[in-house]
Amino acid sequence: MATLLSWLGKTDLDQMKLDKCASIATIALKGITLDSIVILASTWEDEWDDYKVWLEKKLSFEGRAKTSVIIQRVKLASPIDYLSITQVMQQQLNKASSNSEQIYLNLTSGTPAMTVVSVLLGKSIAKCQLLQTSPTGDLIKVEIPIDFATEYTKSSNVAIQSLASDNSNLNPAFETITAKSNIMQTVVKKAHRLALSDLPALILGESGSGKELMATAIHKTSNRSEKPFVAVNCGALPESLVDSILFGHVKGAFTGADNNHAGLFEQANHGTLFLDEVGELPLNVQVKLLRALQQNEITRVGDTKSKEVNVRVVAATHQNLFKMISEGAFREDLFYRLAVGVIEIPALRDRTEDIPILIETLIANINKQAEKHPLFNSKKISHDAIKFAQFYPWPGNIRELWNTLNRAVLWSESNTISAQDLQSSVLSTNENPSSTNTFSIPGDIQQHIDKIKEIAINSALEYSGKNKSKAAEALGLKSHQTLSSWMKKLGIEE
Repeated sequence: MATLLSWLGKTDLDQMKLDKCASIATIALKGITLDSIVILASTWEDEWDDYKVWLEKKLSFEGRAKTSVIIQRVKLASPIDYLSITQVMQQQLNKASSNSEQIYLNLTSGTPAMTVVSVLLGKSIAKCQLLQTSPTGDLIKVEIPIDFATEYTKSSNVAIQSLASDNSNLNPAFETITAKSNIMQTVVKKAHRLALSDLPALILGESGSGKELMATAIHKTSNRSEKPFVAVNCGALPESLVDSILFGHVKGAFTGADNNHAGLFEQANHGTLFLDEVGELPLNVQVKLLRALQQNEITRVGDTKSKEVNVRVVAATHQNLFKMISEGAFREDLFYRLAVGVIEIPALRDRTEDIPILIETLIANINKQAEKHPLFNSKKISHDAIKFAQFYPWPGNIRELWNTLNRAVLWSESNTISAQDLQSSVLSTNENPSSTNTFSIPGDIQQHIDKIKEIAINSALEYSGKNKSKAAEALGLKSHQTLSSWMKKLGIEE
């Protein structure tokens, strides 16, 4: 079935009154066999019937009486409103595409806006032929030498590559952070936006999740990047010296204070001070920290004068500060002063998509560090080992993964680290499961089960030399057909 789709033009109606053919009639009567003519109209309604009767008579005279003529009423905001024109044309083309093997689209009748929309939409349909007519009545097949779909794809790919290369113009400092997973991409974008401000920041996350790496990226992206970045783990500071280490002291302030000493705030002046595990600070030091943030000044231990400092504070903790506030262990006013910009880094078990890239990076670093060892051979890691890493919950996060890979590289006698090598390198806490009420798995339960299945199937196939019957038997399955079904569901290649 062949269908002509056209807008109704004023010229078509005017020429009809003179019993002459304009664009629609020319196409309908010259050379093309049509089963249906669909004319879209929104104005001149009192002339529609006359035009329909006239065109049907012309068709009958040419022996084409079987060609149906339909004048379709459509609603447009105006004859030049691209939105409403596009909506109508999309609807009509979809209908014609489902009913016709060939569609002819008239570009001559109607307004320029109607022609533009017809070209753009018509080019996207393979069975659509664009037509126009000349003032002398010639029928012209229109071939536009541009593939709009290809051009759009090219421009889209350029845009996507631009976004991927700089992650919405992310500073190169954030390239050190692995962020393939959606959750980490969102975190990195938030951190980048925060970095461009000069506000205090609070980074939350479990131990080993990469809080200092994030703080470093924030500093390097900020307008303080050329100034000092000073980091300190508050939990490692001797309680009696915390005040002096952070804010400094003057000579004679206490026993052993033989000279004036600039604290970390002064050392980080005009730069960034990273306070890791800020929840470990004593309450009396929290008071002085709050003052430093509010008034941009510090007082050395033993001094009576204050010093102005210009420091951006980025704090981090794995603790629940809300709980500490309720227990009186952390000042609420300090919390809200620090938590202007909050970045929450997810646990490694919640970003399993990032694990293969992390392993690749860590293994490369470990190999480089160990290459001078006389007994060392460069190690690779097997697919099964990576799958195990994605399945294991890593309570110590990236730090635990790093240490485990180091042990696996050290103890593995093969050049390829297997899943068994990696599993045996994990340090168990020997915690009695009944002694805790926590329960954690990576992702949802079905994802967890599927990963276990995938590891088991790959191991069984390797054991059986890719013999599916033996592999199915080793897995305790009824037949190799069951194994094939599992493999298909899990996307494992035959």
